[in-house]
This record gives sequence, structure tokens and C-alpha cells, in this order.
Amino acid sequence: MSMNNNKEERPSPVPHNELGKPPHRKPGRQVKVTSGLLVAFSLILLSAIPNIAGAFRVTELIGGVDIMSEDERFIEMPLPLVAHILLASVFSVLGAFQFAAGFRVRWPGWHRAAGRIVVLSGLLVGLSALWMTLFYAPQPGTGKLLYVFRLFFGSAMVVSIYLGFTAIRRGNVPQHRAWMIRAYAIGLGAGTQVITHAVGLLFFNPPTEVSGALQMLAGWLINLAVAEWIIRKNQVPKSAI
Repeated sequence: MSMNNNKEERPSPVPHNELGKPPHRKPGRQVKVTSGLLVAFSLILLSAIPNIAGAFRVTELIGGVDIMSEDERFIEMPLPLVAHILLASVFSVLGAFQFAAGFRVRWPGWHRAAGRIVVLSGLLVGLSALWMTLFYAPQPGTGKLLYVFRLFFGSAMVVSIYLGFTAIRRGNVPQHRAWMIRAYAIGLGAGTQVITHAVGLLFFNPPTEVSGALQMLAGWLINLAVAEWIIRKNQVPKSAI
């Protein structure tokens, strides 16, 4: 019998680099997850002030505790406002992680499940915002200009989410991402408007109806400008397809 049959098969040696050490794996995936976390937490931080203020308002309406200045518009019918605040918090927090590339790649199942919640909560946020604009009494100190802005951007958010949903149903991922980024930018307008209001107070104190409306508009436009920059930055050139 041949002696070769008695030899044990040895595993092939691990490749080594020039220094005689095993090569390290590229940390690309870990970098993507880390950068995704930074993006998500930055977006959550931007929405923190309106979310915290909303939590105070909900606590006040449900528990009868005086935390913020009383607003008689919400006392008789608090449900639309409470639903809007709670759904906006879900939309802003879960939506932040939807745009983290590392999360999408590493946990695609989570991305799809959370995406369904984001779509539903986003639609209800936009619709409840439109309802409050149409049926609640106008906030003191605001005028028709802000009324028109709220109707326009509330409708734009609902339409953007609808277009994003129909795009993913057709399997068009780039169009889905583009429309959802636009919808999220509009929904996160309240966070940026905290900043634009603070800057506006340097020039208009107290603010007028027009200046207040323009400060709100600036928050939405800034977010949409950043959204369009991100969309175009990530587009694949037609020559590369």
C-alpha cells in the first residue's frame, strides 16, 4: 500500500504578509456602521428640542400638569395634537436610522420592518399636521402666510412618502430613497426651525407675522436643500450604468 494514504491532510497555511503576520481584514463594514450611527444620532439630536417640547405638551394634556404655557386651542380636542407629537417622535427617531448605510446593509430585515413603521407614521404626521392647520384656530401671532406654508409642506410630505412607497413597490430603490429623504427633511423641519427662530430673534424681536412665517420657511428650505444635495451626491452617473 502506498504511504500517501496514511498521511493526514493538513489545512492550507494562512497567507501572511511581507512581515510574516496574517493580513488584517479591511474595517470597511465597521466604518460604515460607525458613520451610520453618527448620522442617525445627529438627526435625532436635531429633532430633540421639538420632541422634548412635544413630550411636555402631551404630559400636560394627559396629566393636567402645567409645564408649558397653556394653549386653549388643544384643550377641547387634544387627540390630533397628541397623535401628531407621538407619531412625529417615532418618525424622526426610526427615520434617522433608515438613512444609515451600515444599518441597511448589515440588518436589511430590520430596515424593511422599520421602514414600514416610518412610512405609516410619516403619513399620519403629515395628515395630522394638515388637519390641525385646517381645523384648529390659528396660533396667536401667526397669519395667512404661515397658514399657506403649512398646507403646502404638509401636503408635500404626504405626497413624497406616497411616491417613495410606490417606488419601492416597483423595485425602484433610488427613487424610493430620494422621495423618503425629501419627506424626512420636511418632517424634520421643526428641528431646524428652532435654529432659524433663534437667528431671527437677532433681527426681529419680537417677531412679526411675516418674519415668523419666513423663519419657518427657512427651516424647511434649508432641510430640503441639504436633502437634494445628498440625493444628487449619491446618484449613479448614467455613463456608469
